[in-house]
Amino acid sequence: MFRANPLPTLLTALALLAGSTAATAREMVAVNRTEINMRSGAGTHHQALWVLSRGYPLQVLSHKGQWLQVRDFENDRGWVFKPLTSTHSPHHVVKVQVLNIRSKPSLHSRVLAKAARGEILKTLGRKGDWVKIKQEDGPMGWVSRRLVWGW
Repeated sequence: MFRANPLPTLLTALALLAGSTAATAREMVAVNRTEINMRSGAGTHHQALWVLSRGYPLQVLSHKGQWLQVRDFENDRGWVFKPLTSTHSPHHVVKVQVLNIRSKPSLHSRVLAKAARGEILKTLGRKGDWVKIKQEDGPMGWVSRRLVWGW
């Protein structure tokens, strides 16, 4: 009886799985200037739709030269100039009306401060379903990952 070597099939399956995982990974950037424009197209001749503040997280949808097509936490889409963004400074934005910033990654921990919808928080780390953040002009603490958007 002939038995095929299962190793090549297993390696092929693992390679396909790894490729699909990489393809679904989100490419994220954050605004790296005080303010930048999100435009309707790839170029300064296109209309400015929004003004985005430093740290604002954006998901990259596509590239066109030095321009990135992006979306924000509300699924607004537009284009930003890539040199005005960073891939090395993760941030989150608050998705709910009021967010509690806690002393530890637990609903039972002390509330240190509150953040409002749309507020940008610098990401310092993660632990399970919690994100460690630093609020501008405020404390460092923990927030529930499901209540913020970013990376």
